[in-house]
Amino acid sequence: MTTDPNQLSRRERQIMEVIYAHGRATAAEVRKSLPDPPSYSAVRAMLRILEDKGHLFHESDGPRYVFLPTTPREQARETALRGIVQTFFGGSPESAVAALLDLDDELDAEALERLAGRIEDARKEGR
Repeated sequence: MTTDPNQLSRRERQIMEVIYAHGRATAAEVRKSLPDPPSYSAVRAMLRILEDKGHLFHESDGPRYVFLPTTPREQARETALRGIVQTFFGGSPESAVAALLDLDDELDAEALERLAGRIEDARKEGR
């Protein structure tokens, strides 16, 4: 089985969450925001890896590097979700939505109503 070099590890996803939450962050800020943080040099190494994968870029702020995402959060979310639907649900959005609805966590009536409205909007738009 081959792995996609752009796929993120758990720790890389955590780092990206920190960057998205802050909009931009230094290695020290990232480390401070991580649960059970690794060493500063490990965070720096992971930031470099994320840069090499094309998820981050950096700007110099005096002696520090400030890291920023290369892709807006919504676009990254959509790309990740498409990958999950393709990998785990055979490319079927219907199967993915059905699986979400089958989770143990119950959706309240308001959430179901909002989802029904989104489905109706999609119908009207011809999707």
